[in-house]
Amino acid sequence: MEILLWLVPPAVVTVVAMLWVGWLGREGRGEVDREVAVRRLGEALERPPRTTRYAAPAPERDRSTGVAVRPSRATPPTPRAHPVEEPPQRRVS
Repeated sequence: MEILLWLVPPAVVTVVAMLWVGWLGREGRGEVDREVAVRRLGEALERPPRTTRYAAPAPERDRSTGVAVRPSRATPPTPRAHPVEEPPQRRVS
């Protein structure tokens, strides 16, 4: 149990800090009067929208896998095991 006594001071400081911040934030700092908020909203809606320029998208690159691969050579077509018989051609006379 004695080995955990070193945790007491940080725990007390943490609890005191939490209580202090909670007490400071209870007054609702940053609140704006409703009429002021409505006026600001109306002004913002009347302004023309901002034009935003976007950067051109980066060109897509091939992702390297870290493996060097040689390009394949064109291989001749393999002969079929069973040749396809063509139907006899009719002669038009």
